[in-house]
Amino acid sequence: MKNPKFYKGFFLSVLILFAPLFLIAQDIEVEGKVTDAVSGDPIPFASVVFKGTTEGMSTDFEGKYKLKTSTRVDSLTVTAVGYKAKTKALKPGKQVINFQMEESVTALNTFVFYAGENPAFDILRKVVKNKNKNDKRSLSAYEYDVYTKTEIDINRISDKLRNKKIMKKISQVLDSIDRVVGEDGKPILPMSITESYSKFYYRNNPDLKTERILKSRLNGVGIEDGSTVNQLIGSSFQEYNFYQNWLALLGKSFVSPIADGWRLYYEYDLIDSVYVGNDFCYRLDFFPKSQAELAFTGTMWIRKEDFGLKQIDASVGKRANINFINKIQIQQELIPTTEGAWLPLKNRVVVNVSQLTKNSAGLMAKFYSGNKNFVINKPHDPVFYENRIQVDDDINVRKDEVNWDTLRHEPLTATEKNVYKMIDTLKNIPVVKTYTEVFKVVVEGYYDFGKIEIGPYIRSFASNTVEGMRIQTGFRTNVNFSKKMVYNGLIAYGFQDQKLKYSLSATRILSRTHWTTFNLRYRSDIVRLGIDDEAARASYLFLTASRWGRFKRAYYYDEAFASLHREIARGFSARGAFRFWTFDPTYPFAFRKDPTDSTSVSRDFRSAEFFIEARYARDETIIQNGNERVSLGLEKWPALTFRYTHGVKGLMNSNFSYDKVSLNVDQRINMGPLGAGYLSVTGEYVYNQLPYPLLTVHLGNQAPTYSSYTFNLMNYGEFVSDESVSMHYRQYFEGLIVNRIPLLNRLKWRLVGTANMIYGSLRKSNQALIAQETPSGDPTLKTGFFTTGKPYVELGYGVENIFKFVRVDFVHRMTYLDDPDVRKFGVLVTAQFRL
Repeated sequence: MKNPKFYKGFFLSVLILFAPLFLIAQDIEVEGKVTDAVSGDPIPFASVVFKGTTEGMSTDFEGKYKLKTSTRVDSLTVTAVGYKAKTKALKPGKQVINFQMEESVTALNTFVFYAGENPAFDILRKVVKNKNKNDKRSLSAYEYDVYTKTEIDINRISDKLRNKKIMKKISQVLDSIDRVVGEDGKPILPMSITESYSKFYYRNNPDLKTERILKSRLNGVGIEDGSTVNQLIGSSFQEYNFYQNWLALLGKSFVSPIADGWRLYYEYDLIDSVYVGNDFCYRLDFFPKSQAELAFTGTMWIRKEDFGLKQIDASVGKRANINFINKIQIQQELIPTTEGAWLPLKNRVVVNVSQLTKNSAGLMAKFYSGNKNFVINKPHDPVFYENRIQVDDDINVRKDEVNWDTLRHEPLTATEKNVYKMIDTLKNIPVVKTYTEVFKVVVEGYYDFGKIEIGPYIRSFASNTVEGMRIQTGFRTNVNFSKKMVYNGLIAYGFQDQKLKYSLSATRILSRTHWTTFNLRYRSDIVRLGIDDEAARASYLFLTASRWGRFKRAYYYDEAFASLHREIARGFSARGAFRFWTFDPTYPFAFRKDPTDSTSVSRDFRSAEFFIEARYARDETIIQNGNERVSLGLEKWPALTFRYTHGVKGLMNSNFSYDKVSLNVDQRINMGPLGAGYLSVTGEYVYNQLPYPLLTVHLGNQAPTYSSYTFNLMNYGEFVSDESVSMHYRQYFEGLIVNRIPLLNRLKWRLVGTANMIYGSLRKSNQALIAQETPSGDPTLKTGFFTTGKPYVELGYGVENIFKFVRVDFVHRMTYLDDPDVRKFGVLVTAQFRL
């Protein structure tokens, strides 16, 4: 017989061994939140399941879950597309368990092979069939209230960067960074957080929208004047409609997983059929056929009743052909309207910018918007939508926390409240202020002295064959000086020509609602013939580069200028101006005063002209940046610009009377899988007999870099015309071909194509004015003109995104090849920054 102590010990061991099972058999209630370990943002729609069972649920849009079971279980598992699965142990009773999910580095495009047709395909076909009725654009109008929140953080802070002096000086702040993300999240350094409350309006036929930003709350390092930020923090710039075939994101086009041609770009898995709220939905996982494509990976839930998109979690990984971006994630929850179409209820976008080097830091931008108080099919008059973005005058009036909580769809978390405190601390650290000022100088080119800014520094020095070494400084006033008056000027000196150059300008802002300005300017300077600084002001680097090197066909000028500009209606503006200027060439030039007398020549002249200009850009988005207006580009409609110019002989001793007309059309052409094209067509006509500097001097380029505003194998001043049609075209193929070539696709190179053409002529009456000798008897510098019926053509192809910053163009000149001084072929290398 065994010793009683043995039985006692045996039963005690059994009790200890199986006690957890008896305990776990009790009811378990568990709740918590699932977040991204890097960003700290909620992960909606994640699957939370008691391990070994089918009991579970999906997290809501805020990443929250709440479960209860009487089943014997010992752990809880969370899975989400693009993340590593995570399991945590359970204990009896009520408990809170949060999960911080790490991104999966394994391939996401593994899929199941089916004996028959993939069952997801039938669902996708029905989604596409019902797109027209489910798409919000099928409504005649809709409007809603919007709360938005934007946060910019520095993340992925390397250990080496942490040990640098600047980081040590803010170590007191860094010590608390870990609390921003969570228990096992990554540390981040918040730089700004903004909130806004607005009303968004849309109407169809015509397609118009406007957003009125009513309240905002700004807090960030380097944010002083919030006027620009206020216009960018609304929902207008965070509007993503997956019913469109292509979504515009960071200036690129991404194909939607429910695009009409979905089968060309994606693989799908039908994972489950589940209830989401009260709606029975299909859960479909999707991933691109090629990881380098501009396409999404993620999960979407399709309501069975009408095949509408109920919610979606879509992301773009770092293998996609886009620079400096580790990840883009879009999460969206939608609700159906009484008319059938679905409207967005909540949106969250996270953009994770990669580290430039292993020892630097990354950047993370997080955007959230929530919508409520929906009104549909009640369009306003078109004039109501006149301004794309409107900002209330008292927008920055700070409201207390209680009032802001009534505007928020969800109250700020303890982490977000901590972000506000950390930013306030950061802004007051001297070394942070210093680095912020340096950064602003690099980006803007001016140093801010409060009410006056000095610069631009990029033009401080230049060297060319006429001026020798040129030094320059300038200034401009800002909104701190005045919101109604703007002054700017410059002074420069050339050590070779020993001439002083200067400019002074004053602008009165008469109205900000219908943007109206009156400008006066006087300047004395030197410029290359054919460079119109107004037409080329979008190419700031080209204008700067034009000051360097061989200054061929340059001339000194004095100019007086006055203009009145007004925005008359949405997208339509007009300008009237007067310009007086002199022409004093630095090169051998002359024109015949009398075309029948070769001895009656002159080398300089004076011109006085009036012009009126009208511009229409139907869907251009423009914001006000302080005392300036900035275009954010066109969407699908072209921009049209018409100008009529009249020269008045005798006014201020002007030498000529003339009339000119020009029409320009600019358009971005979105081509889906073919990338995007940029087209600019200009027609010009001069009615009178004039010296060729007053005609159209087509802008050549003898620099080793490519410029989209010039004819890149044409010499400076090589061609002039009095009637012409010119075209510049650029085609960005993105990764269309290279993405499909193994190994080469890892380089993320992209192909580009270019075509530039001029069809023009110069009437014999204007040819007769070109003198062969200057008044002193020296031969003039030759200029050319087009042969009737023969266009100037140059075609190019190239590769961009070499080492992310380099573009190489191979350009062929196709016509006018007889002159031995022209280049028939050129290899042009350009540094650029493109995502």
